[in-house]
Amino acid sequence: MNEGERLTELAKRRGFYFPAAGSYGGAAGFWTYGPQGAALKDNIEDAWRDRFVVREGHQEISAPDVMPEPVFEASGHLDGFDDMIVECAECGATHRADHVVEDATDIEEAESLPNEEIMDLIADHDIECPSCGAALAGEPVENFNLMFETNIGPGSSSPGYLRPETAQGIFVEFPQLSEYARNQLPFGVAQIGKAYRNEISPRKSLVRVREFTQAELEHFVDPEEDEPPLSVVADVELPLYSAAAQQAEDGGQRDLTVREAVDEGVVASDWVAYYLGVAKEWYERIGVDMDRFRFRQHLPGELAHYASDCWDAEAEVDGDWIEITGFAYRGSYDLDKHADHSGEDYTVFKQYDEPVTVERPTVDPDMSYLGPEFGGAAQQVADELAALAERDPDAFDGDEVTVETDGEEYTVPVAKTGFSVEEITESGEHVRPHVVEPSFGVGRLVYTVLAHAYSRDEVDGEERTYLDLPAEQAPTTVGVFPLMDKDGMDDLASEIAGDLRSAGLSVTYDDAGAIGRRYRRQDEIGTPYCVTVDYESIEEGTVTLRERDTTEQKRVPIDSLTDHLVALSQGEASFDAL
Repeated sequence: MNEGERLTELAKRRGFYFPAAGSYGGAAGFWTYGPQGAALKDNIEDAWRDRFVVREGHQEISAPDVMPEPVFEASGHLDGFDDMIVECAECGATHRADHVVEDATDIEEAESLPNEEIMDLIADHDIECPSCGAALAGEPVENFNLMFETNIGPGSSSPGYLRPETAQGIFVEFPQLSEYARNQLPFGVAQIGKAYRNEISPRKSLVRVREFTQAELEHFVDPEEDEPPLSVVADVELPLYSAAAQQAEDGGQRDLTVREAVDEGVVASDWVAYYLGVAKEWYERIGVDMDRFRFRQHLPGELAHYASDCWDAEAEVDGDWIEITGFAYRGSYDLDKHADHSGEDYTVFKQYDEPVTVERPTVDPDMSYLGPEFGGAAQQVADELAALAERDPDAFDGDEVTVETDGEEYTVPVAKTGFSVEEITESGEHVRPHVVEPSFGVGRLVYTVLAHAYSRDEVDGEERTYLDLPAEQAPTTVGVFPLMDKDGMDDLASEIAGDLRSAGLSVTYDDAGAIGRRYRRQDEIGTPYCVTVDYESIEEGTVTLRERDTTEQKRVPIDSLTDHLVALSQGEASFDAL
C-alpha cells in the first residue's frame, strides 16, 4: 500500500473524508469531509484567515457561487478555460491528454505543451487507453471547457456558470469594494469559498476534484508607487525551482532568501516575493514538511492568460509534486476586461499632494462634417480621433490625420478635428490597480498536511500510527478518559470535559475499552493531548496529562489543567516545561 492509499484508508476509517453519495454509486470528483476532516479544514481556513486577512489588514467578502454568463465572457473563461481531452475510439472513455502523457513518460508538465505535440507524444510512445488498453495514437486531442453551466431562473434565456475560481467574485465587485477601502491603494480583498471545475479525469482523492474550496487574496496595488514590506520576510529562505532551471539539463532547486531572490531577479515581482516569504512561514505553521516542499515557477507555456509571472507552492506526496498554491502577478488584466465589458469605472482616483498644471491634447470634431462624410461611422471616427490625440498628439501635425475603426481607414482634415493642446489644472488622476494574487487550494492543503503528518513508531512493543499535527490544526485538542466508568471517575471526567469545552477547546470524551486502545484512537486522528481521570484524581485533585508524539505523561492539578491546555494549544507553553 503506497502513501496515498494508506492516507485514503485512514481518512475514510477515521472520518476525515470519503467519496460522496456512496449509497447511490457516488460521483467522481466529489468528496464529503467527515467530522475530523471538517474540523481540520476549518482550522486550516482559520489559520489562513488569521495570517492573510487579519494580520495583513485586508477585507473579506463572500460572493455568490453562480454568476451570469457576461462575467465569464469578460474574464476570458468562456474562451480560454480549457483542458486537453482525448477519447478512446474503442471503449469511448475520455481522458485528460496531458495526464496520460505524464503517466506514460518522464514528462512532468505536459500541460504546458500544445495539443499537436501531445498527439505526437501519444503516438511516439504508443500510449494506450487507461480504461481498455486500446491504442490512442491518431486520436484527436481537443480542448474541453471546464465550467459547469446552468440557467438562472426558468428557461434558458439567462445562462450562468458555477464559478471556476472565487477571484471573479472579487474583481466584478471592484467599484463597490474600492469605496469600502476609501479609494486608498493598496488594499486587499480575500474570500474563502467553493469553486467548481468539471474535471475530465478526477483522481488522487482531494487532489483533482470537481468541487473544492479556495482561499484567495486579491491585493490591489498602484504599480508606480506601492511597494511591499520586504524587510518583514527578507531573511526567509525560499526553495526555488525556476523556469530556467527546469529547462536546463543540469538545473535544480536553489535555496535563496527573499532578499537574494529579488536582488538576483529570480523572482521578478517584489510583491510575489513578499507573499512567497509570508506563505513559507505559514506552511510551516500548519504542518507542511519543508523537506518535501518547493516553489516552482511556471514555464512560458503554462502561464495563464492573465499572468505575467506565476509561482506554484508544491508539496511532495507519494513521489508526486502537488500544487497547493498559485502566486500570480495578474497586472490590470481582470479590471481592464470588466471595465471594457461592463462600461463601469474600474479605477481609483489618486489625489495629488498639490494641484498640477499639465498640457492635455483634446479634439472637438466638427460633426457637421463627419456626419455627411462618414455616415454611420461618424461617431466611431470621432472616438478614434480622441483616442489618437491622447496616444499620439504628433499625428495631428500635418494637414490630415488617419484613423481606423472596424478594419476601415478614414482620413480627416486636421482643421475638422478641433485638435488643440490646453493647459489643465488637475487635482489627481485615475489609476487602474494591478493585482497580486495568492490562491490556495484548501482541500490540497488538507491532503498535504495529513500526508506529511502521517507517522509510525513503536510503543510498548506495538506498532503505532499517529498524525503529527500541530495543536492549532488538530481536529480535536484533547481527549478526556475516565480510567473506569465508576466510583465518581466518570462524573469528574465529564465535568473536566465540560470545563475544557467552555474554554474553547475541542474535546472528545471516551470511556470505551482499555486505556491504551483509547490513546491509540486519539493518536490516529492527531489529538495532541489526552487527560486520564483515575482514583488519584478523586483523592488528590490531579490528572494524568499525556502528550501524543512522545507518549510522555505528567500529573497535573485539575485546578490548573485548563490554563495549561490553552497555553499548550496556542503554542505559548511546552509540554516539557510543565
